[in-house]
Amino acid sequence: MDGGIALVTGASAGIGRATTIAMARRGFHVVAVARRLDRLEDLAEEVRAMGCRMLPLALDLQDRGALDALPESLPVEWRDVDVLVNNAGLALGADPLVAGDPADWDRVLETNVRALMVLTRRLLPGMLARRRGHIINLGSIAARQPYPGGAVYCASKAAELALTRALSMELVATPLRVTSIDPGLVETEFSLVRFRGDSERAHRVYHDIQALQPEDVAEAVAWVATRPAHVQIGEMVLTPACQATTTLVHRGPFPA
Repeated sequence: MDGGIALVTGASAGIGRATTIAMARRGFHVVAVARRLDRLEDLAEEVRAMGCRMLPLALDLQDRGALDALPESLPVEWRDVDVLVNNAGLALGADPLVAGDPADWDRVLETNVRALMVLTRRLLPGMLARRRGHIINLGSIAARQPYPGGAVYCASKAAELALTRALSMELVATPLRVTSIDPGLVETEFSLVRFRGDSERAHRVYHDIQALQPEDVAEAVAWVATRPAHVQIGEMVLTPACQATTTLVHRGPFPA
C-alpha cells in the first residue's frame, strides 16, 4: 500500500473513531479495532469515501488468543503497522476501593494495561525489523493526579504512563518513537460506560462545561504521529480550559 498503516484500538466510538478519521485524513490506511462490527463497517464507509483504506477488525481486547495471533492473523498487506494507537480503555464505577468489585478491576486492568502491553509486544518486532514505528498510548491526567473513587482506573493509567516511559528508554537506540497522550475531561461514552448506562449520571460529568471533544484529542494524536522522523513528543497533557486538575473544574461561563 502506498500510505503508512495505523492500527487504532477502541475505534468504534469516541476518541478511537475520531482518531481513525484523523489518521486517514493524513493519508494513513487504518486497521480499526473494536468489538462492535456494525459500527466499524459504518466507519469504513466514511474512511473509504476519503480515498483511504480501512480494515474493520472485530476483536475483544480481553480475548487473549486473538491478541496473541496478531499481526499474523491480519491480511498480509496489513501486517506492517507503522503507528499503533493504544486507545481502548474504560473505567467501571466510582466506588471507593473497599466497596469495589474485583471482577470490574480485572476487566479494567485487562483492557487498560495488559492488552496494551500484549499488542505492543506483538507489533514491536516488526517495527524494529523495519526500523520505523510509533507507539502512541492514550492515557489520562488521572495517571498524574489520582482522585477518590477512581483508584483502579487511576492505577491503570499510572501503569500506562510508566510503561510508556520505560519503553521509550528501552527503544532509545532505535528510530522508533513512543508517546503518551493524557487528556482531561473528554465528552465521549466513557462516563456512560463507567456508570453502566446511567445517562443522567453520565451527563452530570459534563454539565455546564465545554469539555474536550474526541476530535480535539484525535488531532493531537495525528499531529504527534506526523512530526518529522527525528522528532519525538514524549508526553502531551491536554485539558479543557475550564479544568485545572482531575477534580478542580469551573462550571458555567467564565467571569467577565
